[in-house]
Amino acid sequence: MDSHVWHSAQHRRFSILLCKTRLIIFTVACYLLACSAIGSTQLTEIAGVRIDSVVRVGNADLVLNGAGLRRLFMTDVYVIGLYLTEPKASAQAAIGLVGPKRIALRLLRDVSAQALVDALYEGLRDNATEGEFARLKPSADALSAIMLPLQVAKKGDVVALDYVPDSGSHVVVNGRRTGNAVPGDDLYRALLKIWLGDSPVNANLKRELLGVR
Repeated sequence: MDSHVWHSAQHRRFSILLCKTRLIIFTVACYLLACSAIGSTQLTEIAGVRIDSVVRVGNADLVLNGAGLRRLFMTDVYVIGLYLTEPKASAQAAIGLVGPKRIALRLLRDVSAQALVDALYEGLRDNATEGEFARLKPSADALSAIMLPLQVAKKGDVVALDYVPDSGSHVVVNGRRTGNAVPGDDLYRALLKIWLGDSPVNANLKRELLGVR
């Protein structure tokens, strides 16, 4: 075979192989992008509610650790998001993590402040011994005194419980702090246990807040 013809044939085969390789890479890239887009939608939108992937608490940016839907008696009550300084897949690690934190509730129905406070007390009791709850009660009462004047959280409102080191637990309604901070970190760890403790409000919701699907 003529050398020129042989080299031309080799060049054509190489060009065809290169085109096929590029096509495969392009197809795989498109597939991965599609999967990423699907996963992103699942993580950032629940029950029609868009979930912020990053929020600002104090002087820190917090990332979404997980989010889920709270249902009660077949009724959607709220979408909840847990924000931490870094992702944590275990309840113990999330509760014990140092730094600011946020629990954000987007209400899907009108809920009275009294009902919210009653649910918080119930969750605190379910995840504490009698002695622990007795020690927590003054702080829980202080938090209750901040929340009860709100009277009713309307559908669409965002009620957040923030923890800021050196000041304590804050109630934030639609982006605005309400009342004074409840000092200390014991209360906030106990609040986290309402959703992440050994007796959470819902086991599936606990897994979702820890990013376990």
